[in-house]
Amino acid sequence: MKITSLDTVVVDFYRTNLVFVLLGTDEGLTGVAEATLEGQEHAVVGAVRLLAERVLGADPTRIAETIYRLNRDSYWRGGPVSMTALSALETAMWDVSARALGVPVHRLLGGRTRDRVRAYANGWFSGARTPEDFAEAAIGTVAQGFRGLKWDPFEAADLTVGARDLRRMLEPVAAVRDAVGDDIELFIEGHGRFDVPNAIRIARELEQYQPVFFEEPSPPDSVDALVEIRSKSPIPIAAGERWFGRNAFLPVLERGAVDYIQPDVTHAGGLSELVFLSTLAAARYVPFAPHNPSGPLSTAATLQLGAALPNFRYLEIMAVDVPWRGDISNEALQLTEDGDILIPEGIGLGIELDLEAIAEHPYRSHPMRLFDDAVADIRPDDARSYFTKPLVPVS
Repeated sequence: MKITSLDTVVVDFYRTNLVFVLLGTDEGLTGVAEATLEGQEHAVVGAVRLLAERVLGADPTRIAETIYRLNRDSYWRGGPVSMTALSALETAMWDVSARALGVPVHRLLGGRTRDRVRAYANGWFSGARTPEDFAEAAIGTVAQGFRGLKWDPFEAADLTVGARDLRRMLEPVAAVRDAVGDDIELFIEGHGRFDVPNAIRIARELEQYQPVFFEEPSPPDSVDALVEIRSKSPIPIAAGERWFGRNAFLPVLERGAVDYIQPDVTHAGGLSELVFLSTLAAARYVPFAPHNPSGPLSTAATLQLGAALPNFRYLEIMAVDVPWRGDISNEALQLTEDGDILIPEGIGLGIELDLEAIAEHPYRSHPMRLFDDAVADIRPDDARSYFTKPLVPVS
């Protein structure tokens, strides 16, 4: 079997555009993967085009050899654009390899360790402004089946935040905790906003709300900052969505900078690299909680990891999404009443794209908005749930 094409399709997804990669072969099998990189869609499409020139004619089942060669021969290594393109190629090769054998990808990663993963919801708060809005949205999301809620309450804060503003920002956290009770897990996102003393101060204020973790409290380019924050934080620290490959994660784990690592299969190197990263984390008893706020192909790949990796702790996933999420693929995720996502059946990644439906939502420019106080507008007003309940109750 040989690779005959490596193409991209782009679909508008409200706050960003999803980039999908399609790997064609001379045996008629097509592998798919996601290469979404917010604000850098055109750059990623160009990077995939360059990869296509180098892999045409290669055997798509020789994943390790191909990725090693591409890394070896690349003068400029790493970075979000190149790594996102390479991650998508690697994942699409796994998809084709599993399709050729008629098995799910997780069979090639060692087989199932579980049939479901614990999920926490992102995006559930879209449009909320007041503490009452957040509480109402939280209650509705818990009623949907989720047992974990994540959000960034820090508006447009940049490195520092005053005492009065921080009190206001934490009011929705208090309202959500009061509304859903102590049995629902809360995850607080920082988006790398704060310097060291402010991150420590915020972590201490958050302790009363018992979050599972405080995610990316400081910018992602300083391990020293994370080490200092974690040493003085009364709550666990998580990070990793903006790190690429083992060379970024190894010093973080060696220095005990985080309590949870969060690599993204779409950026950190693909399925093989995340398996390796989970092993590094497992050797230090650090739980694995991949970053996954993107589209159906990113979720499909992450679920294959969830099936196979023993230290996989949490799946991040959007609680609601654009109305056309259900049109662009045959994604059929089942959310249990206990807040778990069942591992889908099917060969490969277990998912197919609908290119005609994708074409109805062409590229639109979406500037990044983390520092203009629009972080709560993560999904449109008509966003809806795209999950189904299991046909038979799952114990």
